[in-house]
Amino acid sequence: MHKILGKDEYAPYYQSYVELVSEEDFDNLLEEGIDKTSNLVSNIAEEQGMLRYADNKWTIKELLGHMADTERIMAHRLLSVVRGDAVSLPGFDEGNYVQAASFNEQSINDLLQNLQAVRRSTIHLVKSIDADSMLKSGTANNSNVTARAIIVIILGHEQHHCNILRERYLSTV
Repeated sequence: MHKILGKDEYAPYYQSYVELVSEEDFDNLLEEGIDKTSNLVSNIAEEQGMLRYADNKWTIKELLGHMADTERIMAHRLLSVVRGDAVSLPGFDEGNYVQAASFNEQSINDLLQNLQAVRRSTIHLVKSIDADSMLKSGTANNSNVTARAIIVIILGHEQHHCNILRERYLSTV
């Protein structure tokens, strides 16, 4: 069992993200996370943005766009859960989202600014949630999820992709 979350608070396919987060100081972790991501990405040259570490893998630009899209969707889920919306929230196909976007035509700086803006919005939302509402749950992608689990998933998703960026993209440059 995870230190913060019970297994019934999130779907099993989020386990690898959840395992990357070991504390519950969400405000601080969200701030630190975007700072670390920004520092990592700000050192990437524009021409490196089109790098793929293997065939059929996303470019660095697509990875950054995916990170922002996913956080936007997760923040919407978080808002819905804490506001008590009983609707079952849909899943999304990340591959289709990336394919439908024009991330490769954007600059790394623009993609980073977008990700930073999304994170600032997420931080404001998280700061507005009281302790009782953190335990509220809803349904997303046909699975039960609590508000605090969504925040942990946002944090773990970012860490996961920054690890991939460091290990698979930037280690080859």
